[in-house]
Amino acid sequence: MQLTQIQKIKGTIVLQSGLHIGAGDSEMRIGGTDSPVVKHPVTGQPYIPGSSLKGKIRSLLEWRHGLVLAAGGSPYSFKHLAKDENNPAGRRVIQLFGGAPDKADDTLVEEIGPTRLAFWDCPLNTDWKEKELDSRHLLTTEVKPEVTIDRIAGTAKNGGLRFIERVIAGAQFDFTLTLKVLSGEDLLDTVLLGLKLLELDSLGGSGSRGYGKLKFAELTLDGADLTPRFDAITPFEQTA
Repeated sequence: MQLTQIQKIKGTIVLQSGLHIGAGDSEMRIGGTDSPVVKHPVTGQPYIPGSSLKGKIRSLLEWRHGLVLAAGGSPYSFKHLAKDENNPAGRRVIQLFGGAPDKADDTLVEEIGPTRLAFWDCPLNTDWKEKELDSRHLLTTEVKPEVTIDRIAGTAKNGGLRFIERVIAGAQFDFTLTLKVLSGEDLLDTVLLGLKLLELDSLGGSGSRGYGKLKFAELTLDGADLTPRFDAITPFEQTA
């Protein structure tokens, strides 16, 4: 097994609805929000953590390939693949995202090799910020009030009002990931399938309430246009 290439996929993430990826701030400030979004500690601007992208895309691929029940709800790993080594979809997921090798056969771990994908944090796109925000003196986030309704009274429940911070719809982020290629293998279509599934689903919290809808734009692979190959992906016609 030999590392023959490291491919770089770049593009733009365009938000089609407000995005909430929480910062885990447990301190409530006067005039603040109940749940702020994650922001860069220096610039104060929101960003999309690579870990959020990796976790959601992996989860969607595992659901797509029927791996969730096999793993009992845990991330699909070597010990699950060891029980079904002829599962090509499971093998590709482990190759791309890695997995805990605990109690796994050493030979299988050696066959799979290192994790292929590396997700980078996605900063706010500078050109979009200067054109759409700075020139119009707009903010990158909004505070959305939400309320829990008493089903019988039809009014807001006591203590049911909360304020959720979201990155505004239309915001754009620079997207980058790298893909290690070992011995000429081609796992790119599985990566693109994961991106396509994410477009169809959502990122971050409250996706069932309309948050986190996004679209990938201007995708390139090592500088070459990747859009035709991405557009050709049909998520629910893929074979195992």
